Amino acid sequence: MYDMANMKKLGLLGEGAPEATKAFWAFDKAAMADGVVPKKYKELIAVAVALTTQCPYCLELHRAGAVAAGASQEELAETALVAANLRAGAAITHATHLMGGAKS
Repeated sequence: MYDMANMKKLGLLGEGAPEATKAFWAFDKAAMADGVVPKKYKELIAVAVALTTQCPYCLELHRAGAVAAGASQEELAETALVAANLRAGAAITHATHLMGGAKS
């Protein structure tokens, strides 16, 4: 199901909803542009989010973007562990909803 070749079909999406698609790509360009937060950091953030949402397209695109912006393998590794920590932390904090209602 997930195949990077599917990215070639984005043009079809744009044909179906041209104004919304144009607005999305403008937003994407603005959000990911170098700014107060440098592009490399934005790409590493995007990698962490992609790992958390488990989007294979975003993982590949933002991994490549991070590398192109100068990210090292060590930075990608630490980014992956931050994402893993947040997923694990969410399970722990959401577990608080389970506490107190069950009998021991």
